[in-house]
Amino acid sequence: MVITSEQLTAFVGSLLWPLFRVGALMLSAPVFGARTVPHRVRAGLSVLIALAMSPALPAPPPVDVFSATSLLIIVQQILIGVMMGLALQIVMSAIITGGQLIAMQMGLGFAAMIDPQNGAQTPVLSQFYVVMVVLIFVTLNGHLVMFEVLRDSFISMPIGKAVMPLDGIWQLIHWSGQIFAGAVGMAIPAIASLLIVNFAFGIMTRAAPQMNIFAIGFPITLILGFGVILATLPSVLPHSTGLFNEAYHVIRTFLAGAH
Repeated sequence: MVITSEQLTAFVGSLLWPLFRVGALMLSAPVFGARTVPHRVRAGLSVLIALAMSPALPAPPPVDVFSATSLLIIVQQILIGVMMGLALQIVMSAIITGGQLIAMQMGLGFAAMIDPQNGAQTPVLSQFYVVMVVLIFVTLNGHLVMFEVLRDSFISMPIGKAVMPLDGIWQLIHWSGQIFAGAVGMAIPAIASLLIVNFAFGIMTRAAPQMNIFAIGFPITLILGFGVILATLPSVLPHSTGLFNEAYHVIRTFLAGAH
């Protein structure tokens, strides 16, 4: 059996180019792209997913792996994977921002810890919401939907045959505004409730200036804040699910605009 250089190039290209798109997605997507996930585990999963998908993908273009055209294709695959992961990462950023808003209203903004997802310091309350949303994401098979969208991306944006649409890129940039819209949507019950509490404290301060409102206000705000969080926990599931569904819709729209 003789293996020609064209066959070897086609085999390497069918595995190498999808691997860059898969690896870029695994690097930027939530859960898999967390700082706590070892690089070897991430690389191993990328290789396994690329190997599993490669037989069902469209045939790659007959391009020399060591040519300038191959370098452009690699850059394109990395950009596509990063943009897909970024759309999902925006949902996690919205949850973190919403937790920060609630923590600041409760007076827990000073209680912070290192976020294992991003490696930055965030309030403990944000970490509570992030862990909850990650569990929701995995429980509802959000990671499987992500892999399904990844597989479909090779059909709507074939390797070396598609041009990244500018409209889709601008839509993804517009979707980044959901960091603030989604955060406010999650935190608005706590913000409204604690605003009423602070308003009542203001009236008490005017009515009884000799009362040390700071000594009694902080524990009352803290207790009421935890009560509001407990009352609004059931709304985290539909809110986060809606954000993830919108993120997948944005990704599919971005991929559908390729030509």
